Amino acid sequence: MNASQSTLPFDPDAAAGGALATLAERALPAEPGVWDELRDSDGGVRPAWRRFADWMPEPAGGELAADLDRRILQIAQQIRLDGVTHNVFDDQGAPMRPWSLELLPLLIEPADWAQIEAGVTQRAALLERVLDDVYGARRLLAEGLLPPALLLRHPGYLRPMIGARPPGNLRLHIVAFDLARGPDGRWWVVAQRTQGPSGLGYVLHNRLLVSRQFPDAFRELRVQHLAASYRRLLDTVEAAAREVSGGSAPRVALLTPGPYSETYYEHAYLARYLGLPLVEGGDLTVRDERVYLKTVQGLEPVHALLRRLDDDWCDPLELRPDSTLGVPGLLQAARAGTVVMANALGSAFLESPAVQGFLPGICERLTGEPLRMPALPTWWCGETAAWDDVRERLAGKMVRSTFPHGGRTSQIHDSAQGVASDPDAWTIQGRLRFSRAPIWGGAALHPRPAMVRVYAIAEGGGRWHVLPGGMTRVSRREDASVSMQRGGSSLDTWVLSEGPVDTFSMLPRRLEVDDIAARRRPVSSRTGENLFWLGRYTERTEHLVRLARATLLQIDAESDADLAVQRALSAMAVASGLAPPGVPTLEQSATRFERALLGGLGNAAGAFSVAFNLRALERASQALRERLSSEQWGLIRSMSEAFEAVFAAGPTRPPPLPEVLPALDRLALRLAAVTGVQTDRMTRDHGWRLLAVGRLLERLVGLSASLEALLQHGAQGSAAGVDLLLELFDSAITFRARYQRHEDLLALADLLVLDDSNPRAYAGVLRRLRTELRKLPLDEAGVAPLLARLPAEGAGLTLESLRGASDAVIVERLLALSVSLRAAALALADDIGVRFFTLAHGQDQRV
Repeated sequence: MNASQSTLPFDPDAAAGGALATLAERALPAEPGVWDELRDSDGGVRPAWRRFADWMPEPAGGELAADLDRRILQIAQQIRLDGVTHNVFDDQGAPMRPWSLELLPLLIEPADWAQIEAGVTQRAALLERVLDDVYGARRLLAEGLLPPALLLRHPGYLRPMIGARPPGNLRLHIVAFDLARGPDGRWWVVAQRTQGPSGLGYVLHNRLLVSRQFPDAFRELRVQHLAASYRRLLDTVEAAAREVSGGSAPRVALLTPGPYSETYYEHAYLARYLGLPLVEGGDLTVRDERVYLKTVQGLEPVHALLRRLDDDWCDPLELRPDSTLGVPGLLQAARAGTVVMANALGSAFLESPAVQGFLPGICERLTGEPLRMPALPTWWCGETAAWDDVRERLAGKMVRSTFPHGGRTSQIHDSAQGVASDPDAWTIQGRLRFSRAPIWGGAALHPRPAMVRVYAIAEGGGRWHVLPGGMTRVSRREDASVSMQRGGSSLDTWVLSEGPVDTFSMLPRRLEVDDIAARRRPVSSRTGENLFWLGRYTERTEHLVRLARATLLQIDAESDADLAVQRALSAMAVASGLAPPGVPTLEQSATRFERALLGGLGNAAGAFSVAFNLRALERASQALRERLSSEQWGLIRSMSEAFEAVFAAGPTRPPPLPEVLPALDRLALRLAAVTGVQTDRMTRDHGWRLLAVGRLLERLVGLSASLEALLQHGAQGSAAGVDLLLELFDSAITFRARYQRHEDLLALADLLVLDDSNPRAYAGVLRRLRTELRKLPLDEAGVAPLLARLPAEGAGLTLESLRGASDAVIVERLLALSVSLRAAALALADDIGVRFFTLAHGQDQRV
C-alpha cells in the first residue's frame, strides 16, 4: 500500500503540521477488529501520540521520515557496539542474530497503567499464597480448588521442597506477566513467569537507547523511571539474606546458566547494574548445607542467589542428574534455609497454562475477591466437564501442552488428536487478537501485534510493586510470533504519569564501613581462570601476528634472505602453529611455504592459528561480559570478525600477500589497543593480576622460543637475523638508539635478556612476574614454590658473568637460559591453575 494513501478520509491529523502530520500521513491502518495503539476508533491520533509528536526532535536539514530512518541505524549501531545479543541457537549451536529493538516506544496512559498495576499486584500476591499452600498445608488440593493431577504430575512441583520455609517467608521475589490488549481495549493476562523471569536487563538497555533518541518527549511526557524498582528488588533480597548472614552484610550473586544461555547478555548487564557477582553453577559449592563461592582467595559464603537458571537444572543430585549447570546440594541448602533463592525452587508449575483456569476460584477462596484482570479463557482437559464443554468448538482456540515439552513451558499444537489418550496433558485456551503498536520502517508506520511483559517485585509483608514499564515484544509481520526466539522484536515501554516522576536512585542511603567491605567484588575461580587466559591469548596472538608479519615480509623481500634466517623462521612458524608440520621450508620452496602460511592464518579450526587464537580470545571475553567494558568487548569481537573477513574464501583459496599484510598491520594496531585497555582501564584486583601473570608467562614462552630458534640456527650472526630478533622482541628503536651501528651478540644479550627496564627482555618480564605473583592472595608459604620456579633475581644471568666470553659461549648460555625459562613458565602456568582455578584439596579454606 502506498503510504500517501494510508490515511482515513477526512482525517483531521493529516492536515496538521510537523511531526504529527508525518505520523498521520505515513501510518498504515490496522485491520478491523483489533485495538490500534496509535489511532482511535474515529481514525484520529490518540492523545499520548499527539503529545509525543509535539516533542519529537526537529530534523536537521531534512524531512522527519529520513531522520527517523537515521535514528533506526543509530540504535542498531549502538546495539552492535554494546554487543547486545539474544542467543537464538540453530542446530549447529551458533547464535543467529543480535538483539532487536524498534525506534518508537509503546505509550501507556496513566489510566491504563492503574488498571495494569492493580491487576498485576493482585495476581502476584495470589501466586505467592498458592505457592505457600502447595508446599505447606495443601488446602487447595484438599478442597478440590487445584486438581492433584495438575500439580503432582508437573515436573516443576518439587516434592523435596514440601515443608521447607524460605528465609523471610517469601518464595516469589519477582513475577513476570505477559499482557496484551484485546479488541475492546481491556488488558488480558496471556502467560505468567515465575522461575527466573527474563528481560529485566533488556528493559534497562532498551530504555537507555530509546530515551536518548527522544529526550524531550521522554521528559515532557513524564515517563516513569525504572531505577526504584531494581533497588526495591535488591533491597528485598538483601533483607531476607541478612537473616541468613546473621545480621552481617550479606553477599548476593546472580546465578546464570552461562555464556550459551539465550539471554546471557542481560544476565551480565543486570549483574553489572545491580553490582552483583555473576556466577555459574561451577562457581558454587555446598558445604555443611551452606552455599559458598569458589574464589581465588578460597571459599566465601553466599547468602542469596538471584536465579536465572531453571529449576530442573539447579541440582544434579536431586533433580536432573545430567545437569552440568547446577550446584550439587543446592536443594539441601534451600531446605535448610541457609540461602535465599529468588525465586524459590519449585515455582515452575505455576507457568502451566492450565493453572490459569483455576486461579479465579482460588482467588475467591483465598482473598474473597474476584480477579481484577482477566486471563485467556482456559479449559484443562483433565476435567471431563471442561473437555466436553469445548471439544466441539475448537475453532479459533489454541491446543497447548499442559506440562513442559521440548524445553519450553508449553507448546502450541496443530490439533487435539492426542487429547483422548492423555487428557491431563492437554489444555485449550482462547485466542486473543493483540493490539497493534506502530513500528517505523520503510518510510511508514506499520501496525504490528504487541505483547507487554510487566514485572511485579515483592517488597515484603505481602506488598508488591510493579515496575513502571516493561518489555514489549512485537512481531515483524502480521502473521508472525512476538517471541524473540522466533524473530520478534522489542520496544521500550513508556508509562506516562500525570504527577511528578520518581527520581529514586540506586543508592538510597549512605554506605557504612561494613557495606564497603561487602561490596568489594570477589574474583571467582572461573573468572580468574578466564582472565588468566584472556591475558595469555592476547599475548599469544600478538606474538603470532608479529612472527607472521616478519615471515611474510621476509618472503616479500626482493633480495635473497640469509639461509640461517630462513631456517629459523621456518622452524618458528611450524613450532608456533603458523605453518603445518612437513611443509617445505622457506629454503626449499618459498612459494609453497607462503601458501601454507597464508592458508593457515585464517583457519579458525586450526589450533594455534591467528584466527583460532582470536576466537579463543573472544570466547574468554564473552565469559567475562560483566567485568569488561562494552568498548573492550566490542574491540575484541570486531578485530576477530575483520580478520576472518579477509580469509572468507577459506583455506583452499587464501588471499594474496598484498591483502594479508595490511590485515596483519590493522590487527596489530587493534591488539595494541586491547593491551592498552587491559593495562590502563581495569581495576587492579586479584583478577587483573591473574590476567597480568597470564600475559607475562605467555610472553616469556614466546620470547624464549624465538631466541632459542634463532640461536640454534645461527641467525644472530647476520644483519637480517639481528633485525628479525629485534622485531620479535619489539626492541629495535631502543637498540639502535643505544648501540648505533653495533650488532654485537653481547649488546643483544644486554638489551634482550639482562635489561630489567625493557618490558620485552627476560629480566624485565621476570621482574614484573615476581612482583605480580607476590601480590596474589597467597601467604609466604604459598608464594614461595611459585617464585622458586624463577631465577631469584634478574634473568638468572649477569653481564659480569659474560666478561671475556666468546660468542660461542654466550650462545650456549643464552640457549640454556631460554630452554630453562620456557620450561619454568609452562610449569608455573600449571601451578597457577592448580592453586587458583581447581581449588585442589587443602586449598578450599573458607574466608
